[in-house]
Amino acid sequence: MKERLREWGNAWWLAVSLLSVLPVPRHSPVGPRVAGRAMALAPLVGVLLGVIAALVFQGASWLGLGPVTAGLLAVGTLAVLTRALHLDGLADLADGLGSRKGAPEALAIMKRSDIGPFGVVALIFCVGLQVSALSEVGPHALWTLPVAVATGRLAVTWACTPFFRAAREEGLGSLVAGTVRAPEALASTGTLVIVAMIAFRDVPVLVSAVPIGLAVAWVILATAVRRLGGITGDVLGALAEVATAACLLAGAVTFTGP
Repeated sequence: MKERLREWGNAWWLAVSLLSVLPVPRHSPVGPRVAGRAMALAPLVGVLLGVIAALVFQGASWLGLGPVTAGLLAVGTLAVLTRALHLDGLADLADGLGSRKGAPEALAIMKRSDIGPFGVVALIFCVGLQVSALSEVGPHALWTLPVAVATGRLAVTWACTPFFRAAREEGLGSLVAGTVRAPEALASTGTLVIVAMIAFRDVPVLVSAVPIGLAVAWVILATAVRRLGGITGDVLGALAEVATAACLLAGAVTFTGP
């Protein structure tokens, strides 16, 4: 029992270190078992990051700033907390898929340090959508944003199940591909749904934002796997950003609809 708790503790700190810039203690060398548990815990890291960003949004609102400015500060906070690696992954994936080249050439494009036109457009659209949707959510951001960010990380959890292999033999994708067992992914999903039901107890229909975010991420994941042959760290980052944006958009529709 003690050894199992130690493994989960190492997995938690690994998840935090991989998905954020938050300081973590030194942990043991990473194996597939710990890596899988770390990715299963990814949604919890998302909740933590989302709460921090939501507090920034609320603080900006209390200072009298408009919802768009508050939304921009919140999304910017998320970028800082993640070293903008997920946004970089989104841009790289957009460039790779947009090139319409085969897997080896597309992967080579994604590995470059520069950002092409497809990446620029993807970044502008996704960040703009997150900011505008968050501004529409307004005072409900304190609950909606953590759930949305956690949904983005839940998409990463599912991408690390044995259904998908790594597109490269090196990098983050090779470390975590196939390491999350299906029961662990289902447990993470069920936990997030319960959290969403508690957070949105006054607006039960908003719980549907979680599967909506996952569905949009699944389309991106299926396209990336078909074109690239598997997942990479860039694919995982793109899934996190796209699922978050889709979840926030679903929340905006719910709160501003008739």
